[in-house]
Amino acid sequence: MNKVNESIWSGRVDHTEDRSSFRYHQVVEIADIEKVSGGCTIIGFECEEGVRRNKGRLGAAVAPNALRSGLAPLPWRFPEIARLFDVSNIVCDGEDLESAQQQLGEAVSAILLKGSKPIILGGGHETLYGHYLGVRESLGNEATLGIVNIDAHFDLRPYDEQPSSGTMFRQILEQDPNAHYFVAGIQRYGNTQELFNRADLLGVTYVMEDEMIPGQLEGLMASLEDFMNEHDAVMLTLCTDVVNAAFASGVSATSPFGLDPSTVRSIIRKVVEHEKTRSFDICEVNPALDENGRTVKLGAYFVNEAIASFMSKLG
Repeated sequence: MNKVNESIWSGRVDHTEDRSSFRYHQVVEIADIEKVSGGCTIIGFECEEGVRRNKGRLGAAVAPNALRSGLAPLPWRFPEIARLFDVSNIVCDGEDLESAQQQLGEAVSAILLKGSKPIILGGGHETLYGHYLGVRESLGNEATLGIVNIDAHFDLRPYDEQPSSGTMFRQILEQDPNAHYFVAGIQRYGNTQELFNRADLLGVTYVMEDEMIPGQLEGLMASLEDFMNEHDAVMLTLCTDVVNAAFASGVSATSPFGLDPSTVRSIIRKVVEHEKTRSFDICEVNPALDENGRTVKLGAYFVNEAIASFMSKLG
C-alpha cells in the first residue's frame, strides 16, 4: 500500500462545525482497512502496466491521487450516518501486473466484508480484473455476478501471451461460468469484427454508442434493470474513454463520437442505486494528457455520483 498524503484532501472550509457546510475533505477518514465500517471506501490502483502491454498512451497511474484532489472540494451532502474512508493505493511493482491485481482483489474483498462499498480509482482498465477478483472472493463461487461496463471497447482480446487492459472481460468470462457481461457505449469502429464475433460467442449483452441518444434511454435502462435483476450481485466499471473527446481528452484512447457525460451519469445512477450493486471503479483517466484538468474534474464528478447513489440507500 502507498499511503495517501493527507494534504491531497484539502480545500475551502465554509464552517468547521456545521456538517451541512462540509466538503469531502472535511469528512474523509484516512484509515487502514481494519478500521473501515459501512459507508463507502476509496482505494486507488496506481497501475498502467496493462495499458503499456496494450500499447496505449501512458499516464493513468497517477490518476488516483488526481481524482482525490478533484473530489476534495465537492460539497458533502449525505446523511449524518454516512462515512467515507480512504485506505490509500495499491501500487504495481514494475511489470508485475498480476500480483498488483491480486492485491487489489484482496483489499476489495476485505472492504466488502466490512460492510462498505468499494470505490476504486484506477489506473488503466486492468484495474477491473483486480476489482472482479475481490467481488468474486466476497461472494463465493456459486453466486451469479453481473458486470456492467460503460466503455467504447469490449476488452475481449486474447490473453494467451499475457493479460493487458484489453483482455479482462475475456479472462473473466472464460474462467467464471457464473459471471455475465453487459457493456454500454460500444463504438462500431472502435472494435474489430473478431471482437464483435467473440462478444456474441461469449453471450455478451452490448449497446452501441450511436443507439444511446440523450433523453431516449428508456430501452437501455430497461435492459440494464433486467440484467441486474437476473444476478445475485452486480459490479460497475467505467472506462472514461467512453466519453466524447470534447469532454474527456485526458484518456488513453479518445472517442470523438463518445457519450455525453450526462448519459454516463444516468447509467451510473441507474446501476449504483440498484440494491444488488456492490462496488464501482473508474479507469483510464490520464492526467498527463488532460487539457486544463477537465477530464480529472469530470472523473471526480462521476465518482461523486457513485458515492451519492450508494449513500442515498442509507436514508
